[in-house]
Amino acid sequence: MIGKLNHIAIAVPNLDEAVHLYRDVLGAQVSAEEDLPEHGVTTVFVELGNTKLELLQALGDNSPIAKFMAANPAGGIHHFCLEVDDINTAMQTAKQNNLRVLGDGKAKTGAHDKPVIFIHPKDTLGCLVEFEQV
Repeated sequence: MIGKLNHIAIAVPNLDEAVHLYRDVLGAQVSAEEDLPEHGVTTVFVELGNTKLELLQALGDNSPIAKFMAANPAGGIHHFCLEVDDINTAMQTAKQNNLRVLGDGKAKTGAHDKPVIFIHPKDTLGCLVEFEQV
């Protein structure tokens, strides 16, 4: 069912400082900022050749990463994303195996304009897992 690692997401308190580190200090190619109101974050992607890092900053006080940032004020790894061929099949397989799909149980459009779902970390060895249809 799962394919390649698409990205590792790092929640950050200051996106400008994070971009500076990866682009200006470490020399990585960094995408433009994108606000994702449906997900409550502003994001940029750091290209690494074999995968990407997604840098996330809370977008508004009701951001789903606000609780994470309150517990981790310096930021940290928030989730990782695995590619799937079909998001509906992935969602059905998850539910059939008692893995909780977060939110309303429906796929949302992610940062790459592709459908995504998140699986509850209590069901996936303590890690928040995102599936993205490719």
